[in-house]
This record gives sequence, structure tokens and C-alpha cells, in this order.
Amino acid sequence: MKSLLALAVLSFALAFCGLGDKIKQLSGGGTPANSNSPANSNSPATGSKSPTGGDSVEKATPTSEQQAIADAGEKTSWDDQGMSWMLPKGWKKMTATKASFNYSSPDMAFLLVNISDMPSNFPAETSLKATYESSVDQLRTGKYEKVRYLEIDGIKGVEFIETMPESKGDPRRHQWIGYRTYQGNNQMLNVMLSTKGSNFEKHNNDFPAILYSMKIGK
Repeated sequence: MKSLLALAVLSFALAFCGLGDKIKQLSGGGTPANSNSPANSNSPATGSKSPTGGDSVEKATPTSEQQAIADAGEKTSWDDQGMSWMLPKGWKKMTATKASFNYSSPDMAFLLVNISDMPSNFPAETSLKATYESSVDQLRTGKYEKVRYLEIDGIKGVEFIETMPESKGDPRRHQWIGYRTYQGNNQMLNVMLSTKGSNFEKHNNDFPAILYSMKIGK
């Protein structure tokens, strides 16, 4: 369990590989991306209507099966951050601090949430666009099977789902990143649902049911 959890947590850092350069480019602080690069293509990403920031944002809409899972779940709250999820019965708390909130299922699937306080002048919209475009790049190289702007409980974010890893024992993730202002603080929300690749399909409906049930304090 510890090794699988460590790999899942590590992905928080890996998710932002190359993101700093994207932010610099979008804010005018770096060399503009090549006009032929995937991030500037007019072809939409899977599950998204446009690969550019500020365009179409879909709202989280669970399927009937996913909604049934959420309805049958147990409300699990993170009081320090005013957030909650509907978790399937049997999921247990691992840790809950002011900055992180981690639960696991009996078969080693994980809900891993991390909140980072950002400076008051942090360019959240620019960073979100950079996250999206970086994810689109990785969609087209085969790392992700789906990328889209997704609004959950009124907060715009980026949702991405990884493809099956080369080793089915490695983590596979369904992740969402967004920004909010909460109690006067600018915050980045990083919400990940993860399990080993060979176990992912078993949770194919659990993960969106949990993610889309999320309530976010504002």
C-alpha cells in the first residue's frame, strides 16, 4: 500500500512537468509556442470543444450509474477546507490535514486532494490555461485519453484521465485541477483519484461519481 500511495502522491509533482514554461509563454514571459504545436491547433481535445482558454467549459454531469453510486455513498467532509465528497461505503480515511485529504478503498483505490495557497496576485486563469494546454500536449502524445475544461460546483477546472500505464501495476489517475478564493485566500485545488492500472476499470464509474459529487466552499 505504501509504495502505491507514494507513486500516486508523486504524480502531483509530475502533473506539472513543463507547466512553468507554459505559464511564462501565456503571460508573455517566455518564447511563444510554435504555431504548429498541438496546444495551438484548432483540433479539439477528446471531450473538449476547444483547446484554448476561455472557450467552452462543460459542467460535471454524472451518468445515471455514476449518480446512483453517489446517491448510495456516504458524505465525507473536509471541514478545514469546506469541501465534501460522496464516497462509496468502505472507503477509509488515511490522513486529513489543512493542506491534504486522503482516503482509500479496501482494494487500494485512492482519493488524494491537495490544496496550495497562492499569492494574492497569482494569475489563476493563465495558470489554468497553461495546465489545459500542457495536458492537450500530453493527450496527443498518448499520456492522457481525455482532457477537457470542466466546471464542478461552480468552479472551472481541467479534468484529465490517463491512459493505461505500460506496467499495469503502476498508478493510473483521473484528476481535476482548479482554483478558488476561500476565506480570503487564493488556492489551487488538485483532486486525484488513482489506483493501479489493472484495477482502474473496476473503478471506472466510482471515480467520476466521487469527483462530480464534490462540493467546494467559496
